[in-house]
Amino acid sequence: MKYYIGVDGGGTKTAFALFDENKNMLCNVEGKGSNHENYDNGFDDAVAVIWQGLNDLCNKAEINFDDVSFTLMGLAGIDHPWQHDKMCAMLSELGLKNFEIYNDGFIVIKAGSISGVAIGYNCGTGVCCNGIDSNGNAMQLMGLGDFTGDISGGTNIAVKAFEIAYNELYLRMYTSAVTKNIMKIYGFTTREEVVDLVGHLENMEGEHIRNFISAFFDAANEGDKVALDYCEAMAERGARAIHGLTQELTFNGDEVEVVLSGSINVKLPNQPYLDMLKAKAEAYTGKKLQFIKLTEMPVVGCINWIMQEYAK
Repeated sequence: MKYYIGVDGGGTKTAFALFDENKNMLCNVEGKGSNHENYDNGFDDAVAVIWQGLNDLCNKAEINFDDVSFTLMGLAGIDHPWQHDKMCAMLSELGLKNFEIYNDGFIVIKAGSISGVAIGYNCGTGVCCNGIDSNGNAMQLMGLGDFTGDISGGTNIAVKAFEIAYNELYLRMYTSAVTKNIMKIYGFTTREEVVDLVGHLENMEGEHIRNFISAFFDAANEGDKVALDYCEAMAERGARAIHGLTQELTFNGDEVEVVLSGSINVKLPNQPYLDMLKAKAEAYTGKKLQFIKLTEMPVVGCINWIMQEYAK
């Protein structure tokens, strides 16, 4: 039996999975986020997370690294060739062999696309928009946070929800259901209690990030204008990225698959936002877009890719 490893590394968590040659997942483990951009020690900390996860996976499966034919990783934060080369060099120094690394947005396409020719729009902790075209060319847009105007990631939405509440409670700019929802979730009665949460958001504490995101999308579903206006801004930016890829890459035919992934796109009650995103993207691209919500674990894209290109 041949063994293959897939790694899906995000900003919040990293999934490690062992597969056989029939693409069966034999076992899996989960580790901390492996985006080097989120750590004080950068690549050193990220590599430590990846190396620990790989060892934990092999120990759980009771195999050695030498038993693994190939490992493919999709890692958040691998946005430029120098980042790819540095990560590869550090893992090679630790003894890892027969592996390749891509940005995590590309494995989304391999996991969810029907044709293999598609755009992947991933909104989790952060945002990236990736494409693999009819000629096999690949390109990534976004993924650099504020520098590329990414406003549909979980962290950004949570911060925006805090800003909306602050604008209402202290600046008296408007009344928004976002504020009401935040205070309801926490059982708050004073505005000072809301402001006291800023440290938890700054520290990227998951429970609080999730609470503020929920407050935001619940407000949008209630028809709150302030939340819907920001949904429209998010949809505008995402649609521009999708359009950009259709201009930079070659997608034959009039219909293009768009694989949606990440907690913001697939796990939340966010239909108003998704409707705006599709309408704007189709208007800009002039193409019919087949939106596909990813139902597989993204790490499944790793084994699909391995069997297509690396297991020959």
